[in-house]
Amino acid sequence: MRAAWPEVGSMARDAVTFRGHPMVRSLHPTTIEVTTEDYLTATGDCIIGVSASKGCAQLDPLVKQGLRRPGSEVMIRVITGPLSFEVRAKGDPRLDLSNPHDIVIRRSEFISGRTLAVHADRASKDVPRGMVRLLRNPSTVGTMEIGVR
Repeated sequence: MRAAWPEVGSMARDAVTFRGHPMVRSLHPTTIEVTTEDYLTATGDCIIGVSASKGCAQLDPLVKQGLRRPGSEVMIRVITGPLSFEVRAKGDPRLDLSNPHDIVIRRSEFISGRTLAVHADRASKDVPRGMVRLLRNPSTVGTMEIGVR
């Protein structure tokens, strides 16, 4: 059973669905990514899902506003079948959230149009290997829930 998602009245939320891919390796030490593209190469070792329903540009405006608020806390939950994986990160006023194809969560404070959040407590290499095995199946559907307070 999954832990309860934090219930906070002022939390802005959005969700992104995506699919697995045979090339998912989930080995990157500093980032996690989902992409709207339907392909993946061996160099994309941070990518956990393809054919995402949206990139940063299409996120809910209230979520974008929250992500840009100084001191904002970001909670990301990746759900695949019975498994879930949570990441805590920070928003940043410099986020432009303009990329229509990618969503990247970073351990560092590097900002680009693909960046959803910075100072994450986990990266792609931390995704449980059982979840990675599920994500190597193209018929697997995953969800990335995003909450900002």
